[in-house]
Formats: sequence, structure tokens, C-alpha cells
Amino acid sequence: MPCKTPDFVREDQSKGCAAKDRGRLALFLIVALLVVLLDQLSKLWIDANRPHTELLPGFLDLVYVENTGAIFGLLHTHIQVFIALGIAASIAILVFLYYFPPATRLGAASFALILSGAVGNLIDRIRLGYVIDFVRLHLRELFSWPAFNVADTALTVGLILLIYYLYQSGVFRKENERRLKP
Repeated sequence: MPCKTPDFVREDQSKGCAAKDRGRLALFLIVALLVVLLDQLSKLWIDANRPHTELLPGFLDLVYVENTGAIFGLLHTHIQVFIALGIAASIAILVFLYYFPPATRLGAASFALILSGAVGNLIDRIRLGYVIDFVRLHLRELFSWPAFNVADTALTVGLILLIYYLYQSGVFRKENERRLKP
């Protein structure tokens, strides 16, 4: 990630810029690789054991679910579309990172989580034709959240961190100021 400063991010232009870039790149690669590895290993274990175990009775279960769709199992007959979208999104993230590298470790980590979540589920879709989900949250029989996996969690946390990173960088304030100028 070259030491460029995107318009919406403040960055210290000190002599240590190259070292900071290398550090953020290393963080990005380590987080992304670890999340993809953890995601795939957990799915291999779940697939081999097919558990249905209550981890926290009335709240958290370990289950085996084959999700052929997207979020909440929607559009389950369009696997090729999800593969194409996963590839396109992964390429778009990498291109964006090349031209607008994150100025902080938080930014690098957020993009790493988003990319690794997309790649983790993409691997399943290409390899299996579906995504293995295995964590089920529920409140007894009153409410049940659809099952999810490590990649889904990484995507969600990454998006939340990205929003916080953008907020912290002042992008929202700058956009608001720009809109209010006559």
C-alpha cells in the first residue's frame, strides 16, 4: 500500500511513512489470512462433525446449515450470481486499497475483515455450491437469528469498523460541510 493520502483521510506525512505503510500492509495480510484460515478450518470441522449442540441453552447453538443463498438464505437459486459478486467485490476492495490505502491500522483491519469474510464465503460457494453456517443465536423459541459463520462475523465487524474509521477520519463531517457550502 503506497504512502498516498486520500482526500478523506488525515495522515501524518512524516519520514516514517514507508514503515507505517509496511506495518499497515502486514496487519492487513495477517488479519485477512488468519480470518480466512479460521473460517475454512471451522467449516471443515463443522462439515466433518455435523453437530447440533446447545452451547448456551436457550441462546446459542452449534449447528450445521447449508446456505445456498445470500444473507438469511435469500435468493438461494442464484449461486453463480453470488460467485460473480464475490469475485467482483474482492477485486473492487483490492483496487480501492491500492488507490486509497487506509491511513490507520483500524482502516487496514476493517478492510482485511471485509475482504477475508467475502473470500471465506466465496471459497465455499466455489468449492461446495453453498456456504456452511454453524452459529445459531436464539432466545428460546421466541426468536431465532439465521445461522452464520466466521466469514459472516468478519464481514459484519469489518463494516462496523469501516464506518467508525470513516467517521473518525472526518469524511462525514467534510461531506456535510461540502453540502452546506453555497
